[in-house]
Amino acid sequence: MSKIQQATLGAGCFWCVEAVIQRLKGVSNVVSGYAGGSVPGHPTYREICSGLTGHAEVIQFDFDPEIIKYEEILAVFMTTHDPTTLNRQGADRGTQYRSVIFYHSEEQKKTAEAVIKWVQQYYEDPIVTEVSELPPFYEATQEHQDYYNSNRLQGYCRVVIDPKIAKLKSLYTHLLVEEN
Repeated sequence: MSKIQQATLGAGCFWCVEAVIQRLKGVSNVVSGYAGGSVPGHPTYREICSGLTGHAEVIQFDFDPEIIKYEEILAVFMTTHDPTTLNRQGADRGTQYRSVIFYHSEEQKKTAEAVIKWVQQYYEDPIVTEVSELPPFYEATQEHQDYYNSNRLQGYCRVVIDPKIAKLKSLYTHLLVEEN
């Protein structure tokens, strides 16, 4: 019997990361939210977007390491966003859009550091992805959950998320859940 693990990742807008990670075999319970801020209590989306709380937009999810390894998830994560831009992904700018891996164990921390070191060879600029111990996680409101799957024709989804999904499909077919 496998032991389900949990992971928390941020790479700009949580809608993008959510859409990518949801498509991986062995992943379940993907939830968009916020983590890593200095303001106590459950922040609102508006507060997060101000950039004043220090929280990052992240996703938290379960995965079965007998189906997909943490390092495989991190390889997908590191290659479907730009981990070399500090506090920015595309047009989204601010600390809330930083590239971050919040680890849940020392083993996850070591794996994250090793994957970043390995992936660096594919980037000209230094990787600036933050690796930090998981702080409190706050779930985003319902309209931010499963966003891409519910809004595929929306402009942001077509322009920003569709290319990430296409890249995912071209690089990691073997890790993907079959779509109907």
